[in-house]
Amino acid sequence: MKLRNCAWLATALASSVMAAPPSERSGQEIVDRYCAKCHASATSGAPRIGDRKAWEPRASRGLSSLTASAIGGVRKMPPHGGAPEVNDLELARAITYMVNQSGGHWVEPTDRTARPAERGGRQIVQSQCIKCHGEGLGGAPRLDDKRAWIDRAKLGMDGLVRSAIHGHGGMPARGGLADLTDAEMRAAVSYMVQTGLGSTK
Repeated sequence: MKLRNCAWLATALASSVMAAPPSERSGQEIVDRYCAKCHASATSGAPRIGDRKAWEPRASRGLSSLTASAIGGVRKMPPHGGAPEVNDLELARAITYMVNQSGGHWVEPTDRTARPAERGGRQIVQSQCIKCHGEGLGGAPRLDDKRAWIDRAKLGMDGLVRSAIHGHGGMPARGGLADLTDAEMRAAVSYMVQTGLGSTK
């Protein structure tokens, strides 16, 4: 019985580890933890962080080329800077950080495959929708106008969300925030309807 419990616990722990990969670190984090050992003091010929003259010819090769060298190893630097737990994206971020500390103006790369976290209805309304719905600009129903939201609620949530997605009257498509997803639009509309219906006015 104990063995079976141990096996179950091991499987559960393994599953939780696989389901929650470590979050990617910033370039500065990687440099401070790994790269600074050599690059802070130009040990073993490594270009010193802050030395523009040393980094300029390297930066002229571009991020892809420098990252490929760091992944495979170059001269006295082992592959991945001797830290195999650092992934390729983190390496590219570390290189970008060192270049920028040495006179460069590169943008730290992001994971193009990762989906951004979904924004909540309240967050979207407070940052975007409130611009018109706060004061009723352009005929937008004010958040505290209960009667206006009762009338709109009769149209049904699907109809309201469709209008918000495609634009309606003076409101542009997606409330003027083109990167809002359909799910985020539904969350924002739902928040406004609930807020409006709960208003005392």
